[in-house]
Parts: sequence; structure tokens; C-alpha cells
Amino acid sequence: MAMRLLLDPGHAPARRIEEEAELPPALRSVRLQRGDLVLPSPVNAHDHGYGIRTLDFGALDDALEAWIPGLRLRPRTDPYLEALVAFGRLARTGIGATMHCHNSLNVDRLIDEAGAVMRAAGDIGIRLALSCPLLDHDAWAYDGGPQRLRPFLSEHDWNALAGTIPDYAPIRTQLDAVEAVAAANTSPLVDVQYGPIGPQWCSNALLEAIAEASASHDRRIHMHLLESPRQRVWLDRRFPEGVVSYLDRIGFLSPRLAVAHGVQLRPDELELLAGRGVQIVSNPAANLRLRSGVAPIASTVESGGPAFAIGLDGTGLDDDQDLWREMRLLYLLQGGRGLTRQLATGDIFDAAIRVGRQVVNARGAEDFTIVDYRTLIADALFDDIDEADVLLTRMSARYAKGLVVAGRAVMRERRLTSVDFDAALSELSTQARADLPRLQKQRPLVRALSEATRSYYAAWSGVS
Repeated sequence: MAMRLLLDPGHAPARRIEEEAELPPALRSVRLQRGDLVLPSPVNAHDHGYGIRTLDFGALDDALEAWIPGLRLRPRTDPYLEALVAFGRLARTGIGATMHCHNSLNVDRLIDEAGAVMRAAGDIGIRLALSCPLLDHDAWAYDGGPQRLRPFLSEHDWNALAGTIPDYAPIRTQLDAVEAVAAANTSPLVDVQYGPIGPQWCSNALLEAIAEASASHDRRIHMHLLESPRQRVWLDRRFPEGVVSYLDRIGFLSPRLAVAHGVQLRPDELELLAGRGVQIVSNPAANLRLRSGVAPIASTVESGGPAFAIGLDGTGLDDDQDLWREMRLLYLLQGGRGLTRQLATGDIFDAAIRVGRQVVNARGAEDFTIVDYRTLIADALFDDIDEADVLLTRMSARYAKGLVVAGRAVMRERRLTSVDFDAALSELSTQARADLPRLQKQRPLVRALSEATRSYYAAWSGVS
């Protein structure tokens, strides 16, 4: 069986090659075997770098707003080690680039933590887009902050919560921190971006300052937008003209912007985003697990709407960070019910590769995944089925055997080349378990907050 080179999946079949000299230059130092398939590496275009995943610390799937309090149970671990495990987990699946939305909300720690995250990406060998978090509205309740939860909490729980409400740094301080992170970055494989967490957590002044800074520094923006039904209701109240129209009016919308989720976007908003060159990152498993719904991706493609990419959001379908399965889930969810599929194979691969690279600001990347195709089709009776269709139907992380990023072999024969992943995971787990006494004390408050949040939104939004 010859080696296969699938450079344009979904648009042209793989080329069968017999000699390594026929491979792209970046692959000629990599030992390939007969039966291997090589394709451009997909991009995980929206994630949070969970080394310790949410289920591991007890944040069970729920409606988004009721789920957020569970993030208080994230154990305190070394940010370098947390990122090393998260990025190593991705690289082992054959994914060579990721958008990392950093989780810390403390601007005083951002520069040091960002440095640790960038170092971890370099040690693994993957490309990294680092979205630096920006916010100045409290995350507990969209319509007035934590005070709104007080009627739904006992006095004891309210006092425990009140002692943890942060003060947010001034806008200028936050933006300067992002520029300091960018100035400290020395890797051509890392791109630093502005990361307003979402319009519901940002003041108008902050959003307008980010729009101005993005244009001034030619720096990309990565933001959550209209993920849940409750966000749709509240943002409609806050922005009578429509949040997307407001963002357009302040110059926020441009090809430098990618928005994650977009589940609640309306057709007119999709049209406006497309006209401004904005990219949408779809996260189908996360949207299902957090009960936000299904994003209107197929209708977007049919109407010439915004280009879309695909991201895991740290909550893939099987909690295993398998982007191949995420691609399949999107393909099936958006197939429609007609005689002709609404979303084609090429649309999915374009999203995962071409648009994904745009989101992480790496359009010229030459990164490749090596698939054990011989094993993948071991039971096949025909050898002429389009390889992209086979991958979209059957590919999973266990068939990824190699990864090459910018000419460097990051994974070879299913093992990372520069990091002992199992040792890193063991050390991270040890650190997490050392924090268990504090987490055990936090669990009752987290449960109370989750239920108070559920009661608040049920009464407030009209969206149960």
C-alpha cells in the first residue's frame, strides 16, 4: 500500500506516492511507512487549556450559567504544568495548533502565567494563539452582579461569596498587560490576542477601547458571543439596536475578530458579521453539554455567511479533546434532512484547517498530521473511497501516529518527542489532589451558588 498525501481534503482525493522525495520539504525528515496518510493538521480554534478537566474537579455539565460556579473548584496548580498537559493531550491527537483562552482573571498574574503557557506550548512544539482575558463586569449575574443572587442565598453563603468578589483593574491597566505579554513573546509560533470574555462581562468603555487598540496594534480579538439563550435576552435588553450592530458601530467587527459559539445569532447578524470578515468558531459538543443549543452553521454556509472554524472549548463529546470527533459531530448535526447534505465534507475540512489557521493567525502554516490509514481502513473492501469522507466518518485520535509543526516532529509513532506526557500528567494530578482540602470546603458554596444562579435566571430572563 502506497503512502497517501491529502493536501486538499474534501476537494481533491489523496495522491498516492511511493517515494519520500515526493513529499513536501517539511516532511522529508519524517519516517513514513506504507499505508500512512498525511494531511494538513486541523486547528483547535477555541479552547481553555484544561490540564485538569472540568469533570475531574466535579463541574458537571449543566446550563451554562448554572455551570459557571463549578469553575470555582478548579484546583490550584502550576500554570506551566496545566498548559503542558493540555497541549500535550492535543498534540497526541494529531492537532498542531490551538486557541488558548486563558482562564485567570487576575491581571497582576497575567504576564507571569502567560509566559508559563507560552513556554509550555514551545516545549510541546505546537502553535499557540493566546487570548488574554479582559473584563470589568462581574460574572455572577448579567443584570447587576452578585447582589442579584443575594435573595437566593443563605446569609452564610452570601457572606462567603461576598468575600471573594474581585475588583477589576482599570481598562488601561488590562490593555497594557496584554501588550506586555506580546512584548515578552519571542516565538514565531505564538500569537497574542485580546480576549474580551464576552460583551455581557465587558463595559461599553472596555469594548470600545479594545476595538481601538486592535486597529492601532493590528492585533486580533477572540471573544465569546451569544452562547446561551439567557445571554441573548440580556444583551437585547442592554443593546436595543442589537449587540452585533453596536459592535459594528464602534469598529469592533473586522477580519481580525473571531467569535466563539454564536449559537443565538440571528440571520441579519450573521450577514453583518460576514460583511465585516469576522470568523465564527463553532463548539458543537460544548453547546450541547451546556444546553445552549445548535449554532446555525449550515444556514450560514448556504447564505454565504461568516467563515467558520471548529473548537473543543475544553468539553469535547467524550471529554477526551478529540477534534476529529468534534468535526464529525458538527458534520452530522448540520447535515439537514434533505436529499442533499447541507454541509459538505470540504466545508468541514476548510473550517478545521483553513479558517482555523486564520483564527490563530497562522495562515502560512505548514503543519501535518500523519494518520495510520492502513489500520483505519483495515476492513474496507474498496480502496478508492475518498479519503476525506473516510476520515470524517471514522477518524479518531487513536489513529493519529505523527505530528509535524513547522518542520519539527512533535509526535512520532504516537509518542511526543520532547515531553514525557504521562509523567507530566501524574505530577499535575498530584498537585491537584494536594488542593483537595480547600476544594472540599468550597463544594457546599459552589452547589448553593449554582442553585441560586438557576433560580435567579429562571425568574429574571423568562428563559427556563
